[in-house]
Amino acid sequence: MASPSTPPPAGWTFLTNHTHVLVCLAQNEDITLREVAQQVGITERAVHAIVTALEEEGVLTRTREGQRNRYKLNRSYRLRHPLESHRKVGDLLDLIGKE
Repeated sequence: MASPSTPPPAGWTFLTNHTHVLVCLAQNEDITLREVAQQVGITERAVHAIVTALEEEGVLTRTREGQRNRYKLNRSYRLRHPLESHRKVGDLLDLIGKE
């Protein structure tokens, strides 16, 4: 994944924006959605929609602390597609690497 100062590559990627957002949140639970948007290379509005969808599905929880949000991932959440439903979010994050 691109570093905060490096724009993401042009064209398609193997992983979805949902996965990229999850990776950013796994790396830093205090990250702002603006920072996630910069790292993923999508709009802040798109990141907000993804985070809302993931929260509604139970993939993550968002708690307010002062003026910031903190994000906690549900690593035991099963992936949704039939081809990977035998795996969990934590498996995916472990494969990609959080560092």
